[in-house]
Amino acid sequence: MGGRQPPLDLLGPDEQVIRVLAFVLLLGVLTGCSGGDDDKPQVSPTTATPTSHGKPATAAPRPRTGQCYRLSYDDALAPTATRKPVSCTRDHTGRTFYVGRLSTVVDGHLLAVDSRRVRAQVASECPRRFASYVGGSTEQRRLSMLATAWFSPTLQQSDRGQSWFRCDLIALAGPGRLASLTGGLKKVLDSSRGRERWARCATGKPGTKGSEHVLCSRDDAWHAVSTIEVKAGRKGAWPGEAAAKSAGDRCEDEVQAVAADPLSFSWGYEWPTRRQWNAGQHYGICWAPKGN
Repeated sequence: MGGRQPPLDLLGPDEQVIRVLAFVLLLGVLTGCSGGDDDKPQVSPTTATPTSHGKPATAAPRPRTGQCYRLSYDDALAPTATRKPVSCTRDHTGRTFYVGRLSTVVDGHLLAVDSRRVRAQVASECPRRFASYVGGSTEQRRLSMLATAWFSPTLQQSDRGQSWFRCDLIALAGPGRLASLTGGLKKVLDSSRGRERWARCATGKPGTKGSEHVLCSRDDAWHAVSTIEVKAGRKGAWPGEAAAKSAGDRCEDEVQAVAADPLSFSWGYEWPTRRQWNAGQHYGICWAPKGN
């Protein structure tokens, strides 16, 4: 038995960066890209530039790939970062996998570091780098609890010549909670063991009261099995709840294909809400109970 359930309006990898996704999407279009830095830190020297008073001021050090941070959930949603790096051998929830340079000059005009165009650059580049860094297919990334957060200089740092942006890897433990990052994470979703380690589960039947998306553990009742693309409305707009819901017709077949007993199994489907759609999640999730 099975069926469709109303969507959970919880913060998952697609929504944790809602601060910027008003104009760019995140995991819904995570496709691989060439390039990307590895875990080895790259040192960049501190620079000194004149201030508006004509006195030299030392700019904040540029972030380095491979640095680790103890980020809170709220930290991951902030546009700028204030946490100092910690040793990666200690407990941490953020790991910098890429540091790039902002394009702040357009047609000879200098754009503010917090301008829409500059922020959009970071909000599209970090998800692409994330896809290349963690590996796996688009669906495997969607079914994991791994995500990316990004940061740019403060206005004061920008005034002092900083023009970097930083992409961090994070993992959601559950709604409003980040998980500790452990082990090697580059191309982690290329292996079945890595996909199992960071897989998405639910504490109860998806869509029911009290059910939460969490990192999988022995006690979790439901597992995310696959995703279903939801066809957009006119000009890429939200297609409406009925269309998003009906896209899940294929879920029964998806779950049956992996069920221990294809003649007796349960399944569930969560479709994206309008808010999730606007944040970039243009797919629903098919679920199966543990031991199905």
